Amino acid sequence: MMDDNTNEKLDSLAGAGIERTVYDVCRYVTDKLTPLYGEGEAKAMAVIIFENLKGWTRTDMALKAGEHLTPFMLGKFDDVIAQLLKQKPIQYIFGNAWFYGMKLTVTPDTLIPRPETAEMVDFIVQENQRKDLRVIDLCTGSGCIAIALARNLPFATVTASDISAKALDVARGNARTLYADVRFVQSDLLTARGREALAGNYDIIVSNPPYIAEKEKAGMSANVLDYEPHSALFVPDSNPLEFYDAIFDFADGNLAAGGKIYLEINPLYADQLRKNAVARGYADVRVVRDSYGRNRFLFVAR
Repeated sequence: MMDDNTNEKLDSLAGAGIERTVYDVCRYVTDKLTPLYGEGEAKAMAVIIFENLKGWTRTDMALKAGEHLTPFMLGKFDDVIAQLLKQKPIQYIFGNAWFYGMKLTVTPDTLIPRPETAEMVDFIVQENQRKDLRVIDLCTGSGCIAIALARNLPFATVTASDISAKALDVARGNARTLYADVRFVQSDLLTARGREALAGNYDIIVSNPPYIAEKEKAGMSANVLDYEPHSALFVPDSNPLEFYDAIFDFADGNLAAGGKIYLEINPLYADQLRKNAVARGYADVRVVRDSYGRNRFLFVAR
């Protein structure tokens, strides 16, 4: 096992020709990543790396702490660490992310699903247990929302749309892998023709559309700016609510009587979006906080 001084001097796991135990590797990963990510996230990343490279759980890691890893495996750890030090998201390194109890494929063509989005799915599932609901997910990306709802709403009919053909390819693959019955449609939500292609009579319209204003880029981290698809993140400063306006335009002719709209939103525009929904005649309008205390969701009903 490495002593404290040896651990601090190593530039790589595989390069020095020293045997490494699972414990040594966990500590090395944590020490390398903590300055950039913080200790808690660095430790979580170590678990994710072992899960993906070795197929181990946290319990496996504890039980096998004294086992030595092969030089080949140590080289794989070095490669992952090097990418993480360049702030490449770990989900893109391994091509997967967990969301609502599901392991989804993600690529640079899709956003990485966030915990806040899972919170919105949870609201929908808790509030809508009627059978045979008709649901549409706009700007579906990886398909995370649509697939989660198809798997958790009883006998729901779920449609999902996105402008990106590459994102839809990922979403379709996720639906197949997870045995979720979702109809996918390529459509540009911002055009009247694109909205017409999605026409229906929906009980639930849900969306996590692009909502970060261009002016907010300066305060964002490199792991988002350098790797995640900007078309799925950003909206122009001159019209930051363009997707929400399009969603409400779509809802005017396609939301069923008694239907509901669930939207993930930018907290900066929560009050304006609430006012816009009221102005459009919705009586039941709620701005809901996420678990971090931010005004993250707008829920409206007819």
